[in-house]
Amino acid sequence: MAKKTRQQTRKKKQIKGVAIYHDMKVYENFERCALRIFECVRQAEKSSPGAPRLLYIDIQGHRNEAGGFDHDAYELITNFALEFLGDYLTEINTPLYHAKNPGKQRNDIPDILRINHPDDGSKYGYDARLLGVQPREKKAADRKTAPTVRAIAEYLGLDDAACLVCWRKPVERAHVVPSALGGSMDVRNFALLCPEHHAEAPDVADAESFWAWIDYAELRDSPDKWVDAPDEVKGFLRKRNVQIGKEPRDPLPFFSAVKDELRSLYGWTDRDLREADWPELMDEFHRVLDTATGRHFSIDKKVSTYAWAYDIALRRISGDNGRVVRDTP
Repeated sequence: MAKKTRQQTRKKKQIKGVAIYHDMKVYENFERCALRIFECVRQAEKSSPGAPRLLYIDIQGHRNEAGGFDHDAYELITNFALEFLGDYLTEINTPLYHAKNPGKQRNDIPDILRINHPDDGSKYGYDARLLGVQPREKKAADRKTAPTVRAIAEYLGLDDAACLVCWRKPVERAHVVPSALGGSMDVRNFALLCPEHHAEAPDVADAESFWAWIDYAELRDSPDKWVDAPDEVKGFLRKRNVQIGKEPRDPLPFFSAVKDELRSLYGWTDRDLREADWPELMDEFHRVLDTATGRHFSIDKKVSTYAWAYDIALRRISGDNGRVVRDTP
């Protein structure tokens, strides 16, 4: 007598929803945050078609002189998350608003996000024509001394004072725009960095470029965050193929390191390097270097400062003075 067998059929689990969380770091500007959140939403639709999407946004730092959110944070929450992205989400939670989509969530998410700024005289990014100081804070507090490490950590949204790049301690107070270039003693003009990354950070007149470098360095050196972690945390990470500690690399010659940063941070291509009018570019580079950069720790040459100066020089001679939007890989 043949014995009947029953085949077990598994029903595919229905995904109830996809939660997307983004913590807007103090070093992220509107463009980088918008691009990264947009890509998360696109990926959520690709991996879980039609599933409800819930977006959660937190903000670190990004305070204005009145204690509220600055332009980048407010623009991200209102103009981007609520007014544009809201149609492609079921629910949005931010420090300012909690909103549910009154209609049906759309799933026809565009392939490309195009960011256009209003033509209302607003300043976006560094004005390469003027070579003037551009801080993040518009009305700096009238302070004569630097804020405490604890005050800076609280502004940055850190529970503990640690390097923004590698999480190591102890930390140093790093000016975003150096005081020698006109940077203020406002808490918003400070970052917390370990001595190594403080010595690497750019000394330039543009606050947003300083924060862009921090964002770039944080991604570049992220494996170092776990070097001092407890053994159980390291074991957990290794099981999930997370790299702990940067791979040892031979140091690059100075100009090779500058070119590497121009490619990685500023989006230069081999064609830019090959076809640049170098005599004119070098003249402009030295003008930028003398006018809008400083020195720190008596370091005559910094890779990050030189890379910024080359990029600004190229923008000056090419007439490109707009805000450069380049997300780091």
